[in-house]
Amino acid sequence: MTTHRAQLRAAVRDLSDRGLKCSAKWAAEQLVGLAGGPLDDEAGTSDAPMSPAEEVGSREEEDQLLLAKAYFDLNEFKRAAHALRVARGASGRFLRWYSLFLAGQKRQAEEEAEERSGGAGAPGSLLGKPRASNQHLPLLNAELTAARESEGLDGFGHYLHGIVLRELAQPALAREALLRAVSAYPCLWSAWTALSSLSGADEAPLELPDTWVASFFLAHQATEAHDSARAVSLYESLLVQWPRSLHVQSQLALARYNLRDFEEAQQRFEELLAEDPYRLDGVDTYSNILYVREEKRKLSALAHSCVSTDKYRPEACCVVGNYYSLKGAHEKAVLYFRRALKLDANFLSAWTLMGHEYVELKNTAAAVDAYRRAVEIDAKDYRAWYGLGQTYEILAMPFYALFYYRKATALRPYDSRMWCAMAGCYKQLHRRAEAIQCYHRAEKNDDREGIAFTELARLYRENGEDAQAAGYYERMVAQREAHGEAVGKELSEALFFLCTHKKSTGDLDAAQTIGQRLLDLGGPEKDQVKALLRDIQSQRKAGSGGGPPV
Repeated sequence: MTTHRAQLRAAVRDLSDRGLKCSAKWAAEQLVGLAGGPLDDEAGTSDAPMSPAEEVGSREEEDQLLLAKAYFDLNEFKRAAHALRVARGASGRFLRWYSLFLAGQKRQAEEEAEERSGGAGAPGSLLGKPRASNQHLPLLNAELTAARESEGLDGFGHYLHGIVLRELAQPALAREALLRAVSAYPCLWSAWTALSSLSGADEAPLELPDTWVASFFLAHQATEAHDSARAVSLYESLLVQWPRSLHVQSQLALARYNLRDFEEAQQRFEELLAEDPYRLDGVDTYSNILYVREEKRKLSALAHSCVSTDKYRPEACCVVGNYYSLKGAHEKAVLYFRRALKLDANFLSAWTLMGHEYVELKNTAAAVDAYRRAVEIDAKDYRAWYGLGQTYEILAMPFYALFYYRKATALRPYDSRMWCAMAGCYKQLHRRAEAIQCYHRAEKNDDREGIAFTELARLYRENGEDAQAAGYYERMVAQREAHGEAVGKELSEALFFLCTHKKSTGDLDAAQTIGQRLLDLGGPEKDQVKALLRDIQSQRKAGSGGGPPV
């Protein structure tokens, strides 16, 4: 029996290490079911000290833990929890609590799917807020609180308690538990990321433990807070010490993407994929870059690569959805974003991208629902807030649009697009002063499209402030010329106003030069420009013909 027991214990570990889950489960069941007492000659043979997190209450409990882990690896969470119902060691208790938590999460997902398939909406609809919840949360909170107050919890226990408290909508207590977790076990990265999600801009600064992992946390927190310039600086510092870290490289690429430095971000993502061609983490962001830059061939190749690697990963579905969206096949794009959400109902990128597609399809009600689900998952997702603003603007509801644009602008105060969107709403509401202020903010935040210059010129022209209007039209023309844009309706509008303004201020040479350029552009203003040039010539002759006759 002793030989059999030792052989089975070794087999469970060997099979688990090699990913042979079913065989590991079989071996663990035979180990626990072996006849004879659980304590045999092997008990107590090792004198190596064990930490509290590694402590196992007894040799019998260790065998039960092996069995529970085999059940856990096969997603049989309730069986795993039941196998550890009398566990006293730290590892056994944690696995039981975690199994109960995941069993509750699994059942919640099933109930949400049932609600959507049998709800008031269309069959199989992914929209609408689900009412299901994890029924194990109150029990887990009670047990974890009691354990913390009696014999105490290790870092893993504090982490799970923090997650439970977060799900119970008790963020302050959850932050305290997660801080205890990262202090007790600094390498528990899931606790750091959960802590970041609970740390808003209006919260007091966290008292972090003195550990090197805190540097990674601060960089991650900067990314989550959309402080992308700081995130780039922090990740570049980390890259010096961790030059081969794929995590650091991918987060640096993401920060560059958030700064709209698409060329640099694309280069970094391509270097990542060259080093790890089967990587799917963050590949949806890379596909967004290819979409914005309209690189159809690369996006097609990426979609094929992702599907061949794992077609049932949400990231792969989003890449394919972006590919179809770029081709203009918006119905197919929606199909793949919905598939991503069936695989992971909380996959934020898919909700936002699906909202964009519904806007393209003019299905504003579905777009609003998709964007709302995105902000419920992550209230810091500025793209979803911006999308809501755009949708309500399409619906000619500028007050609602302005509310959502303000949310987006609060998250991205350095993004000129957010300020231009807010200014557009103020224009619709005939609030010119506020619109001008917003366009000035856009101008100061690198308005690459030149929207702010054009709109400021128009607003100042409507206010009768022609000198101010001329200044902004000149800046708009210079920007368009720098980008190689030599034609366009807005350019003709700017040149016509400048020609008229220069004529009225007596700068006839500049007016004639601009007028000749307008003639070269053609357009509907051609006859007006000819008349303007004739007036300029008349003024020149009048100015050079001496004084009036006596």
